[in-house]
Amino acid sequence: MSETQTVYVVDDDEAIRGSLTALLDASGFPVQVFSSGNEFLEHLDRVGPGCLIIDVRMPGLSGLDVHQELIRRGVALPVIIISGHGDLPMAVKAMKAGAVDFIEKPFDAVLLTASVRGALSRDAQTQRAQSEIADIQARLDRLTTREREVLDQMVIGNLNKVIAYNLDISPRTVEIHRARAMEKMQARNLAHLVRLAIAVGAAPDDGPVG
Repeated sequence: MSETQTVYVVDDDEAIRGSLTALLDASGFPVQVFSSGNEFLEHLDRVGPGCLIIDVRMPGLSGLDVHQELIRRGVALPVIIISGHGDLPMAVKAMKAGAVDFIEKPFDAVLLTASVRGALSRDAQTQRAQSEIADIQARLDRLTTREREVLDQMVIGNLNKVIAYNLDISPRTVEIHRARAMEKMQARNLAHLVRLAIAVGAAPDDGPVG
């Protein structure tokens, strides 16, 4: 990753924040701490790659509330829930909502650092996938209107002669636009082109027409 991953810790208990910071810092993880869910969300625009460790039960916004808000905003930050014994049902609910793990108090240092490494690995995979999607979308945006029309016909399985008929152009013109679209999309073959189009949601749902 080109950007440093950070472990964001949200807990209203200063002692917990301190112990987590010491443990994570000793393990080589950059750490930022917040005393409430509201404070963390207020700084969300400055949150980069990494993962979030958050107490499930806090005054104001709970860990569940913050997690749901991240989902609502489309922030794919892996979340590790901290729970006390009595908060286990809430932690399970958070896992069902997509949290990657929950850690019960008191913390086991080995388990917690392993969970953080797993969450950061997942975040790195997400970041790579998002970068790849952005790259494919940039290629798609380079297509002319006609090249995009030909591509749309190609990915639903239409042959050149059908594409020519549907777009009211000659088969030779279809071949030219097809070659240019394949080149700009950096597609190795038609199957690869279809996978690229599906990856960015550009593939029409309709089957072959004509």
